Amino acid sequence: SGGVSTAFGGFTKGMPLYKPVIAAINGFCLAGGMELALACDIRICTPDARFGLPEVRWAIIPGAGGTQRMPRAIPQAWANYLILTGEQIDAETALQAGLVSHIVPKDEILDRAMKIAETICERGPLAVRAAKEAILRGQDMPLDHGLALEDLLEIRLMASEDAKEGPRAFAEKRKPEYKGR
Repeated sequence: SGGVSTAFGGFTKGMPLYKPVIAAINGFCLAGGMELALACDIRICTPDARFGLPEVRWAIIPGAGGTQRMPRAIPQAWANYLILTGEQIDAETALQAGLVSHIVPKDEILDRAMKIAETICERGPLAVRAAKEAILRGQDMPLDHGLALEDLLEIRLMASEDAKEGPRAFAEKRKPEYKGR
């Protein structure tokens, strides 16, 4: 296209990232910071966090993905409110709207983000990648196409060593040792 991308030099646009990204939000998460957080898969915050897309106050729009990702992240009514008014919401409202999954004390925020990352890392890496691919690609498809994509990814996974290791470890009551193949 002939337009100029203002998406943080393209950081939040383009090729999808199939590795999970976690945002640990402390304090203000506004404008570009909010758009960057929206590009993350999991968002947690501290009790004093504030969220918003104030760009309409400045006669511009959230042009780094905010108008597209916000309505995909939370219910349409909340997305419309935040984008069209430029108002801010607090952490509790963000939790109720589904913008964040947890509110964590300030002194625990990084530890909680790391714990979430560690939990994901304990899962089968091929399955985590496939799940994220299904989520990202499927949201832009009709449901029947998304289900077909899910089937295709599942068939590929079932041929992996990891897909055999997971149930075997469960049956043997031990922690799985995934190899990523």
